[in-house]
Amino acid sequence: MTSQVLAADTIADPYSNPASIESRFRRARFLKVRSLIEQALDQRRMIDIIDLGGREVYWDIGADFLERHRGRIKIHLVNLEHDLAPVKDAALFEAHAGDACDARRFEGCRFDLVHSNSVIEHVRGWDRMGQFADNVRSLGPRYYVQTPNFWFPLEPHFRVPAYQWLPARWRTHLLQARRLGFYEREPDYRKARAIVDEIRLLTRHDMAHLFPDADIGMERVAGLPKSIMASRAA
Repeated sequence: MTSQVLAADTIADPYSNPASIESRFRRARFLKVRSLIEQALDQRRMIDIIDLGGREVYWDIGADFLERHRGRIKIHLVNLEHDLAPVKDAALFEAHAGDACDARRFEGCRFDLVHSNSVIEHVRGWDRMGQFADNVRSLGPRYYVQTPNFWFPLEPHFRVPAYQWLPARWRTHLLQARRLGFYEREPDYRKARAIVDEIRLLTRHDMAHLFPDADIGMERVAGLPKSIMASRAA
């Protein structure tokens, strides 16, 4: 599974800057995650969170909250083998290699919260999105899944207005011609097309179909729905 962690052919991650607008939006979204964690902590002394496609640095947005509950929370970070990174805070995090679309990888496992931020749009294809969603829904009583909204005018990965609405070959040619958003210019057509095809943004309708038992929320910017959040409380 591809996570939001940037590949070698991309430029600097704006989320590494806590003052960036992207980080501010992420901190605002974390309030929903925090409420689900608090619900779990109210019911259990020790809780386990699985973060599908997540990275340790993401959780910096809730560092103060996590520190207050140190010793009661374990966060399991799951990524493909080639995306796996060692953790710095081993008391709080564990890193696991696995494909979040493969139900066999998690067979018999249960977690107090299943979390995923900006990952489902990267898993390649509707069938794998369905497998990913099925795993999320089956792994625990609570979940939170966030993804960018297809209908928001600015594509969040390539940072080009209406980019996601163009035919794939046009998007590929644009990436061949210049650097776009997170991605450096890629002159090779096949490589550029692979980058373009790796991202498929979802609509609210798509998320409601994938997560029929979820509360579907929208993060808005200037009244426009920027991202979609599917969550389920216990």
